[in-house]
Amino acid sequence: MAGENIIIDLNFAVSANPREVWDVLTDFDRMADFVSNLKESKVVSISEDKFTIFQNGTATYGPIRYPFESIREVRLIPYHKILTHLVSGNMHKLDGTTYLTDETGGTRVVHRTEAIPKVWIPAVVGKVFIEHEVREQFNEMRNEIIRRKRAALKKGHEKQDGR
Repeated sequence: MAGENIIIDLNFAVSANPREVWDVLTDFDRMADFVSNLKESKVVSISEDKFTIFQNGTATYGPIRYPFESIREVRLIPYHKILTHLVSGNMHKLDGTTYLTDETGGTRVVHRTEAIPKVWIPAVVGKVFIEHEVREQFNEMRNEIIRRKRAALKKGHEKQDGR
């Protein structure tokens, strides 16, 4: 499966406003704390209209383990769009686009990843493997959005109660 373009589309809603969702999806320096396949995630440089992040970890699907490392350029259109582009790493291509749309009661997250592996992955499991990892990462980010929202609500209630 090396050299084959894999496209993963995700679409989900979460009961949080776009700013709350944005704060988690762009929390690259702490992302390894809440995305389980990441060992390290950090911003390594910032310029006027973009910044660069470094991430490494291990993707696992059944018996398959795939250590990964990437340096990606990130461009942000605050609270609406996140664009990532692979600069270097162990993929030929790893680009992502995430849109946030304010909806009644929450935010809709629409994401597309385009990936081209450098190493051979059996065709039978290649797309399933990469899709599983992307979906799992976003599920864990969604869980972190909900966790932070609940913590903020609890803190707000404690302040109202005078605690």
